[in-house]
Amino acid sequence: MTDAARSSRRGRIAVLCWLAALLLGAVVIAHTRISTDLSAFLPAAPDARQHALVEQLKSGIAARTLLVAISGGDAYDEQIAAVSSTGGSTEEVFFELALADLGDATDLFKGVHERTAGVDGYCSLEVSPKLADETQATIEQAADLHGRAKRNNLLIKIPGTKAGLPAIEETIFAGIPVNVTLLFSREHHLAAADAYMKGIERRIEAGLDPDVASVASIFMSRWDVAVTGEVPDELHNRLGLAIGFRTYAAYRELLDSPRVQRLMNEGARPQRLLWASTGTKDPNASDVLYIEGFASPFTVNTMPEPTLHAFADHGEVGDPVPADGGDCEAVLAEFAAAGIDVDALAERLQEEGKAAFVKSWNDMLESIESKRGALTG
Repeated sequence: MTDAARSSRRGRIAVLCWLAALLLGAVVIAHTRISTDLSAFLPAAPDARQHALVEQLKSGIAARTLLVAISGGDAYDEQIAAVSSTGGSTEEVFFELALADLGDATDLFKGVHERTAGVDGYCSLEVSPKLADETQATIEQAADLHGRAKRNNLLIKIPGTKAGLPAIEETIFAGIPVNVTLLFSREHHLAAADAYMKGIERRIEAGLDPDVASVASIFMSRWDVAVTGEVPDELHNRLGLAIGFRTYAAYRELLDSPRVQRLMNEGARPQRLLWASTGTKDPNASDVLYIEGFASPFTVNTMPEPTLHAFADHGEVGDPVPADGGDCEAVLAEFAAAGIDVDALAERLQEEGKAAFVKSWNDMLESIESKRGALTG
């Protein structure tokens, strides 16, 4: 790799850490207000900025922003040309780029990961969204990607679809940390947690170390978008919070269950609940609606850049989410009375999310293919 390429790659890592941490990175805010304006780190030298972000965004970053980075600009052109010369598929070119950058990113978070004894400091890389309905192919790709990365603090993202659930169990059994994505409801979360625990139980039975990390990412803001214009004004922007509160109550009940406590006694850790898609879509609603609303112990919150800055500027954390879900069931009963079938809507949202992930993936692959043609003649 040339000096220019190394410099470009260091710059990309700075940008990747900044963008991914802000757009998809996890920030734990259980009882603590985030008061630091992270824009203050932008003028710093790349290395200083990276380490400042590591300290502020302790739970890590995800790689989906890489799809956007590759699709525009020329920062990856030299690497695309080099990888393309080996004759691999366009998807393989992406994974080579992603693994190289995430190798550097996981190294940045290595100190956090070690200092927290493996609780925080993770980065995430997703399997191909095209595999959402293919169990065995997902298992194989998850193992391949994690094996090639050779990083203990890399989570492999697997969707919590019907085909994804057995893949999650098998991947956890193999000792590979998993970020379960595309969850939208209490039922989705409990299914993901069950798959995780089955994998851990099999490890214990086989005499293997049960300490394998996992998070379950539940997508929130899309609920309120889905019912816009279909419910009375008094229910506007309340469905996402109610679904989240219901899910959190189930999560807390699960943490107190004999099954989880048995696993913890064997040395396992509970799968953590992660709030995803927390940027407010309604311009007339609070821009920190899903940050203030979901502040809760034992969880992780992800947020897009404008939401992160908004929370740093004027966000407040009051009482945490009630462990019993508060009045969520009464609120959900109002939605049912208004004609909203939340179970059917959860399934629809998962299918729509799956399709959206595939589209963005295909768009990125088309961009790489176009660049390959231009760069290799």
